Amino acid sequence: MWKVTLQALAVLLLAWFCGNFVLGWFQQNNVKPQTQHRERPDSSAAASQDQSCFCHLTGVLDDCFCDVESIDVFNNFKIYPSIKKLTERDYFRYYKVNLKRPCPFWPDDGHCAIKDCHVEPCPESEVPIGIKSGNYNKYSQAANTMLDVTECEQAKELGAINSTLSNQSKEAFADWARHDDAQDHFCELDDETSPDAEYVDLLLNPERFTGYKGPSAWRVWNSIYEENCFKPRSVYRPLNPLAPSRGDDDGEGFYNWLEGLCLEKRVFYRLISGLHSSINIHLCAEYLLDEGWGRSVWGPNVQEFRQRFDTAETKGEGTRRLKNLYFLYLIELRALYKVAPYFERAIVNLYTGNSQEDGDTKDLLLQFFNEIKAFPMHFDERSMFAGHKMEAKTLKEEFRLHFKNISRIMDCVGCSKCRLWGKLQTQGLGTALKVLFSEKEIKNLPEHSPSKGFQLTRQEIVALLNGFGRLSTSIHQLHNFRLLLKEKR
Repeated sequence: MWKVTLQALAVLLLAWFCGNFVLGWFQQNNVKPQTQHRERPDSSAAASQDQSCFCHLTGVLDDCFCDVESIDVFNNFKIYPSIKKLTERDYFRYYKVNLKRPCPFWPDDGHCAIKDCHVEPCPESEVPIGIKSGNYNKYSQAANTMLDVTECEQAKELGAINSTLSNQSKEAFADWARHDDAQDHFCELDDETSPDAEYVDLLLNPERFTGYKGPSAWRVWNSIYEENCFKPRSVYRPLNPLAPSRGDDDGEGFYNWLEGLCLEKRVFYRLISGLHSSINIHLCAEYLLDEGWGRSVWGPNVQEFRQRFDTAETKGEGTRRLKNLYFLYLIELRALYKVAPYFERAIVNLYTGNSQEDGDTKDLLLQFFNEIKAFPMHFDERSMFAGHKMEAKTLKEEFRLHFKNISRIMDCVGCSKCRLWGKLQTQGLGTALKVLFSEKEIKNLPEHSPSKGFQLTRQEIVALLNGFGRLSTSIHQLHNFRLLLKEKR
C-alpha cells in the first residue's frame, strides 16, 4: 500500500513540475493562451488594417535606384520647409491663367455650381508692378531696359523686310516663328495677353476637395489614361469606373502589358499616375469636414484616404499609385537640379519691382538648389531616348505631343479650382520635361545676357516651382496620414 501511495505522489510531483515548466516557457516566449486571443479578437487585424496603405510602401522604386525611405527623410526635413517658404514669396504666388478656355474635345458640362469650386481672381492693383509689366520673359529691371531696346531694333529691321513681302509670306513667317517657339514646349501655354487671362493668388485659392466628382471628373482622367498613355483599348486599366465590368480582375494583364513597354512609355504612364496620386492626396488632406454658420472646417479625411490607397480597397493598386508619386517626385527633383545654372546667373533676379523682396527670393531659391544638389540618388534621364538616333527622336516627339494633349484636356475640367491646380501642376511637369531634354542648351547659357537656345517664361517658372511644391507637400502629408492611422489604432 505504501508503494502505491509513493508512486501516486511521484506522479503528482512530476505533473506539477511539467506544468510549471510549460507555463514558464509560455511566459518567457510571450506565447499567450488561446483564451487571451479571444478576449481581443480585432487587435492585430485592426493594426494591420490601419497600416495597410503603407505596409508595402518601402524599398527601391522601379526604373531607378532610390528608395522610399531616403526620399521621405530628405523631403520632410530639408525640401518641404524650403519649398513652402519659396512658394509664399510674391514672385511665385501670383499665377496668370485663363480658366475660360473652352474644352477642345467635347461639349462643356458647364462650370461647377459648388461654391468651393470658385476661384477668386486677384485685382491687378494687388499684383506687384514688376510682375504685371507685361513682358513675361524678363527677370530684372536692367534686363527689361536692355531687351526693350533690342526688341525695338528688331522691330525696325522686320518692318523694313515686311515692306517687300506679300501678306501670304508674312503669315508664313509668323507661322514658322510660332512653330520654332513651340518646338520645346510640352504644354499648351495660356496666352497671357488674352482678356480672359487673370492673375490668381495661389495662397488665397488653395488646392482642396471641392465636391467635384462623378462622371465629369472620371471622363477627364479616363481620356488622359485611355487616349494618351500609349495604351491599346484591348488592355483594361485596373479600377477604371468607365471600363466594362471585368469581375475580379486584379490588373495583372495591364501590368504585364506595361512591363513589356519600352522605358520611355512606361515612364510616361508612371508620371501621369504619380500626378493623379498627388492630387488625390491633396484632396484627402484638405477635405471639407464640417460646414457650419459661415465657417468651413477643412482637414485630413482618413476614410477617404483609405478608399483611394488602401491595399484591400484598391486590390493592391494603392501601393503602386503611391510609388508612382515618389517616382514623379524624383523626375521633377532631377529637373530642378538640371535647371539650377539657369537661375544662378546674375541676370536672373526674379523681378517683382521690390528690390529687397527680389534679393531675398533669389537667395532662398539658391539655398533651395544647394539642398537639391546634396541629394545623392538623382534619377538618370540619360537612360531615356538613348537608342537609335532617328527612332529616339521620333519617340521623344511622340512623348512630347502626348503630354501636350494632356495639358489641353485640363481645359475640360468642370470645377474652376480643380482646373486651376490641374493646369498649374500639368504645366509644372511639362516644364520639368522641357528642362530634362534641354541639357545641352542649359550648359551653353551665357552668363550676362539672355539665352536664345533655352528660355523659361515666368509662367513656366511659377508652375515648375509650385508643381514640385505640391509633390513635396503630398509626401509630407503621407507622413501625417501614417501618424493619424497609428493614433486611430
